[in-house]
Amino acid sequence: MKQTIKGGEFVIRETPYTDIFIPEEFDEEARMIRQTCLDFLDTEVLNKLDRIDAQEEGLMPALMDKAGELGLLGVSIPEEYGGFGKNFNTSMLVADAVGSGYSFAVALSAHTGIGTLPILYYGNAAQKSKYIPKLASGEWKASYCLTEPNSGSDANSGRTSAKLNAEGTHYILNGQKMWITNGGFADIFIVFAKIDDDKNLTAFIVEKGFGGITMNPEEHKLGIKGSSTRQVFFNDCPVPVENMLSDRENGFKIAVNILNIGRIKLGAATIGSSRGVLTQAIRYANERIQFNLPISKFGAIRYKLAEAAIRLFAVESASYRAGQNIDDTYDALVAGGMDEAKAKLKSVEQFAIECAIIKVWGSEMLDYVVDEGVQVYGGMGYSADAPMERAYRDSRINRIFEGTNEVNRLLVVDMLLKRAMKGELDLMGPATTVANELMSIPDFGDEDETPFATEKKLLANLKKAGLLIAGAAVQKLMMSLSKEQEILMNIADIIGYVYVAESVLLRAEKIHHTQGIDAASYATDIAKVYLYSAIDKVNVAAKEALYSFGEGDELKMMLVGLRRFTKAEPFNVKEARQRIARKLIEENRYCF
Repeated sequence: MKQTIKGGEFVIRETPYTDIFIPEEFDEEARMIRQTCLDFLDTEVLNKLDRIDAQEEGLMPALMDKAGELGLLGVSIPEEYGGFGKNFNTSMLVADAVGSGYSFAVALSAHTGIGTLPILYYGNAAQKSKYIPKLASGEWKASYCLTEPNSGSDANSGRTSAKLNAEGTHYILNGQKMWITNGGFADIFIVFAKIDDDKNLTAFIVEKGFGGITMNPEEHKLGIKGSSTRQVFFNDCPVPVENMLSDRENGFKIAVNILNIGRIKLGAATIGSSRGVLTQAIRYANERIQFNLPISKFGAIRYKLAEAAIRLFAVESASYRAGQNIDDTYDALVAGGMDEAKAKLKSVEQFAIECAIIKVWGSEMLDYVVDEGVQVYGGMGYSADAPMERAYRDSRINRIFEGTNEVNRLLVVDMLLKRAMKGELDLMGPATTVANELMSIPDFGDEDETPFATEKKLLANLKKAGLLIAGAAVQKLMMSLSKEQEILMNIADIIGYVYVAESVLLRAEKIHHTQGIDAASYATDIAKVYLYSAIDKVNVAAKEALYSFGEGDELKMMLVGLRRFTKAEPFNVKEARQRIARKLIEENRYCF
């Protein structure tokens, strides 16, 4: 029976491959939904990219209308509100499929995610009945108004105000919001403001027709030029009291929980985007002739194609693993009697650590893929007439969206340590065990010849390295650790590499056991290359952290432990990458 796992527990617990979900397991219905998304992009979006980027009047709203007619805006909306009522992982699959849609993907994800979900999860029955069906159909378009000129990552410092009128019928909103996606054509705004002298934000559902709303012209941006991005001003905007969303001062909690969903969905979108870019790079490499050969014959190009595929496959493995964890937790909470909307929020909140990791690793993976895509195209990669230029520019925002990657890295460690302090995760027990292990003789044991046994041992040692560094940092720095951002970033990198390396390894193992050794050959190569790369990166991050706070004999002892936990037998990564590259080139597309 599948065991329920807590968010962040992967650091201290081994997960059997039987407990994870892999993309190969999606059923026929989910695959059909995905294909509908891809067909829609092919027929309606990818042939209009220049017009979309030029923000042709009415084009983006019209595309959203067509997506609504196909049901693409309501995949995870309950059937009672006009949606398909699919689970979280299926909505991840939609974000993945639409991810290669450039600016359209941004508009759709903002509408279906941060624009719609606050009402679905926090709205009362009347609010959901009034707004959700029209948002699911696309009749109304949604946006999310949180960021202000002086409050970005520090969202709760926003200055937009809400004051109850003398009659007690309306809140009067005044303030300025910026970087509002879909702002130019939105009918509904989820607005965060402070009532009187409240410490925390309150959320409101604001209709464009309420009045008192003005906007600056469209922002001129580096990328996602087709995405409507406006500054929105609220000037004595009257909002009926019944349009307060959830409770007073609950806005910051709403913002945080909705951002958790936005983070993992962004990670899913980077998968689809990377898949499209990599396929274009593979095809160009097969067509481009230099020195009388296609450039796909050259090792340097093959390295780029294979490494992009490895990182893509790894992030995909982590994303759908976490998505299924969220679904399983939701099912357990509902079975235990919890309200469905509350269970949706609690299940995502439980895996907020994984959501942050996937956001960071996905956005940085996409940046790698588009950068190397430009390089494969060479001079043509720099031309606006070739596809890489747009992909390169559009990618950059993802490391800023949904909380910067720096903020997300800090959150990973902060959430992990807070759960440990609350007793939700026992981190210090395993960390102490690892510290004691340094004083013992290494266990050389008998060689385990079961599939993936060597890799699992390496992974277990990586977890020990992470616990060693985190435990030592907490013990040494105590309360001042929260101010040592460089060390926290080192620890976050270790945790992230452990999670993603474990995810791709478990995927390969599951394919091996369910489909056979031949079917798992490429997944195994990918998992091994990623793991061996992760070992080196963990080693560097761990040493940087140790050098920052360790000293004397204690430092020497920890470095000895680190060498033990990041030691691996030689593995020919070049040959593994070559096998991966040959398959990509033979298929003329990303095929894993």
